[in-house]
Amino acid sequence: MNVARPTLEEVAIRAGVSRATVSRVVNGSPTVAEPIREVVLRAVRELGYVPNQAARRLASRRADSIALVFSEPPTRVFSDDPHFAGMIRGVTLAAEEADRQVVLMLAGSQRGDERVERYAAARHVDGVIIASMNSADPLPWTLARRGVPVVCGGRPLTPSDLPYADVDNVGGAEAAVRRLVAQGRRRIATIAGPQDMIAGIDRFTGYRNVLRDADQRSIVAVGDFTRDSGATAMRQLLQDDPGIDAVFAASDMMALGALTALRQTGRTIPGDVAVVGFDDAPAATYAEPPLTTIRQPVERMGRELARMMFDLLSRGHTESPVILTTELVVRDSA
Repeated sequence: MNVARPTLEEVAIRAGVSRATVSRVVNGSPTVAEPIREVVLRAVRELGYVPNQAARRLASRRADSIALVFSEPPTRVFSDDPHFAGMIRGVTLAAEEADRQVVLMLAGSQRGDERVERYAAARHVDGVIIASMNSADPLPWTLARRGVPVVCGGRPLTPSDLPYADVDNVGGAEAAVRRLVAQGRRRIATIAGPQDMIAGIDRFTGYRNVLRDADQRSIVAVGDFTRDSGATAMRQLLQDDPGIDAVFAASDMMALGALTALRQTGRTIPGDVAVVGFDDAPAATYAEPPLTTIRQPVERMGRELARMMFDLLSRGHTESPVILTTELVVRDSA
């Protein structure tokens, strides 16, 4: 048997106030006096009234949800790389506190970008957080031109007014390489990240800054932030220069791959080759040997991106840029 749901009008009659007053209370308006608010909320509880969320969204033109978009293939987002899980956790926790929903979407291809654009432009979400992107990705600017609020995770390569949050990638890489220089390492290589992504570019910049100051030459291979690419790059580096005595890898996943390749060639770590990563992924603690790395606050980054989005939605603007600090974590590999 279907039981009719209590209506807004019935709550108003029970509380002895107008329908408009009840509407303001259930929608969280601060303009209702506290005694009246308490009377209305008591009537809501007694009647078991549940607001019609769909009607509220239609009336307010708000979806009460945001999209979190990764311009990455599913195999990367759902891999053992903890960066993505940390970002999702941070955004989701912040959204939960703000009573909002998060829609996870994957882009990174023309079809993927078009799908996100259609979804966001139809106002199924109030705004879009682009959590990772490369220099060729037009999605943030396409969405902005359609009037969709956008916040970027990472400094856009193309100068723009889009708000963004990032970590101090240059400073973190500099701290990593200074650690190796201070240990007396003279042939310091790097496994750089993709050079069409700001994290890869900035971490490579930090590496070169320190080597230039130390009057050392760069020894470079490029990976894609994955473990397999780190192993491949490490083998390439050893082939190009067997005398390498240190490596800065631009991600912990690549550093873990490098450790495997070094062991396979009989090198000891850190005796023959010291290794430093970037991320402070959980796996860094359990590596053999435990990995010296740069800690970046990924979950906090997710929270900051969500906070910036909510500021943008409520006030029309937000503080930008937000740059989070990194920290050198010393373990046995360097």
